[in-house]
Amino acid sequence: MSSADSSSGDSLGDATSTYIESQVIMVTVRVIAPFSLTYGLFLMFHGSGSPGGSFQGGAIIGATVLMIAFAFGIEPTRDWIQNRTLVALATGGVTTFAMIGLIPLALGGNFLEYEMYKEEFGIKAKWGLEAIEIGGVAPIVASVVVGLFFLLAAGTMQDSVSEEVSGDE
Repeated sequence: MSSADSSSGDSLGDATSTYIESQVIMVTVRVIAPFSLTYGLFLMFHGSGSPGGSFQGGAIIGATVLMIAFAFGIEPTRDWIQNRTLVALATGGVTTFAMIGLIPLALGGNFLEYEMYKEEFGIKAKWGLEAIEIGGVAPIVASVVVGLFFLLAAGTMQDSVSEEVSGDE
């Protein structure tokens, strides 16, 4: 095997393993991730009564997972948060949103008419909004952010591997 052959083999190995371990980044993410996750949860729970909300909270929670993926590698993070978990979060969020919106419709009201909950069940209208914020929008946003990141990362990795393999032929 010539030196040119061994160097192309090394470049293929470099192209498929894009993760470079950095102790500084790993330690920083270990310190920051709990705080950013807590802030995302705070926004999610606090959102119906003040500025901010479940969309922003879900985006921050998703961004925290992305930060972990950048620090510790995409594949280990993908193994940790499996696709079925992301699908379950998105599906559960959509189902929650639809159920909370459709129950008033079934009772003769309008879609997402929270006042129907008070009239029919004695539940405060605020709790309908809280359920939408916490059980609907935040899980959808977080799972879509993480899922799109994993999808884009998989496409990038497949493209670089296929380019290297086709170049070797």
